Formats: sequence, C-alpha cells, structure tokens
Amino acid sequence: MSGQEARVGELAAYAAVAGAVFGLNLLPAFGPPTWAILVLFSLHHDFWLPALVVVGALFAAAGRLVLALATRRLGDHLPARIRSNLAEAGELVTRRGRRTVALLALFLLSPLPSAQLFEAAGLTTLRLLPLTGAFVAGRLVSYGIYVGGAGALSSTDTGKVLLSSLTSPWGVVLQVAMIAGLVVLARVDWGRLRHP
Repeated sequence: MSGQEARVGELAAYAAVAGAVFGLNLLPAFGPPTWAILVLFSLHHDFWLPALVVVGALFAAAGRLVLALATRRLGDHLPARIRSNLAEAGELVTRRGRRTVALLALFLLSPLPSAQLFEAAGLTTLRLLPLTGAFVAGRLVSYGIYVGGAGALSSTDTGKVLLSSLTSPWGVVLQVAMIAGLVVLARVDWGRLRHP
C-alpha cells in the first residue's frame, strides 16, 4: 500500500468514527455511550488516540447540538402553557450567573446521559453554544480517560461491555428517569415559582 493510500485509509477510518459518533448522538434516548464506541474503535484500529478523542468529542457535540435544535423545533408545536413553562425554566436557570456556571459544570463533568440534558436545553430558552462548548471540554477529558484506559479492556469482550451499557438495569432506570425529568420540566409552572 502506498503512502497516499494509507493516508486515505486513515482518513476513511476517522470519517467512520465521526459518522458513527454523530449518528449515535442524534438518538434521543437509549443509545450506547459514546465512550464505549470510541473504545471499540480504538481496540480494533490503530488510531492516534488524541485524534480519536478530539474527533469523538467534536462529533458527539455536533450530534447533541442537532438533537437540541431539533427538540427546540418540536417544542414550537407544544401547547402554549408548556412553552411558557419551558421559557420560564430557561429564565430561571440563566437569570443568575451562579446557576449558569452550575449548569455549565453539569455539562462539563456530568456522568449523566447527555441526550436528555440537551433535549431539556433545546426545550428551554438556554443558549446552546456555551453548553455545547462545555460539553466538548468535558468529553475531551472523559473520553481521554476511557480511551486511554482501553488497553486494560483489550483482554475483555468489548461486545459484552457495549451490551452491558445498554441492558444494565441501572442504565435503563437512569434513562427512564431522565425522560421523566423532561416531562416534569415541561409540566412545572416555573413562572409561578419565580414570581410567588
């Protein structure tokens, strides 16, 4: 194989990672964690790990941003009362700088499934780009840890690791709880809580 063919093959491999990660992060719930997909790729191809982590973080963020924007568009079709509640929730979070910083820290450091966090952000009036930037920063750290530790997993069955992330009772309960949280977010009269 010539040097140029090798470079094209390498770019194709990174493009496959980007496409898989982007598509996975469009899922509104019950998708496997992106870190597990990146670990799987790292174990089956000779990627330069820092590049794999950067591609993973950027395309995960792009997928989540598109999910939030799509959720925002769907939110336009919700009843007026729910739209008002969601707008008030967004105002409640962004009204004080500390709350905004706390929310950014949640996106930066949270082990929680990010799909529902982005859906909630999409349903409110929150600015999505700062949240997406915090998400990228956090994922650069967490994906770096997972992918860097992937060598320890090389002796285990990666399929079992992925399957357990999808079928774990705690994982399913957490996903259902996060979806229920979205419903509660839309139902609470945040305006009344802000202005008693």
